[in-house]
Amino acid sequence: MLDAFCRWLQATQLSLIISTHFWIIPALQTVHILAIASVISSVFMIDLRLIGLVRGEQSADQFAARLLPFVWWPLPILAVTGALLISAEPARSLENPSFGIKMALLLGAITITLLYQRRAARLSRVARAGLGILSILLWTGIVLAGRWIAYTQP
Repeated sequence: MLDAFCRWLQATQLSLIISTHFWIIPALQTVHILAIASVISSVFMIDLRLIGLVRGEQSADQFAARLLPFVWWPLPILAVTGALLISAEPARSLENPSFGIKMALLLGAITITLLYQRRAARLSRVARAGLGILSILLWTGIVLAGRWIAYTQP
């Protein structure tokens, strides 16, 4: 069923346009990578603060509140550019085990980020540090799995 969906998607006009115009894929990849940079750098700064490796004048909650927009706003951009990149070569991603791992890790990372954002004030220092470490591991895994898509085949 997934194979049939991939064949259908690859035959759509959108897929044909993206895959036949040489500049579209590099442009989409550039926007995707810049959005990833915004999310990863912001998340890592928050996580390092949660772990206690970065200190400042603001509370951890104030620090996170300042950086979280740079996590949440790029996520829709990542979703759109990712979907467009997938539409050019759907089987390369959708049937790739690395893509499935990336999406599972992304679900976990978003859940952890939401958990922190909604319950930060009620968490102990140890719980915050644990969330920070888990978040760094999840987001690092997302980046690695995303890169592995290019090197693993379905």
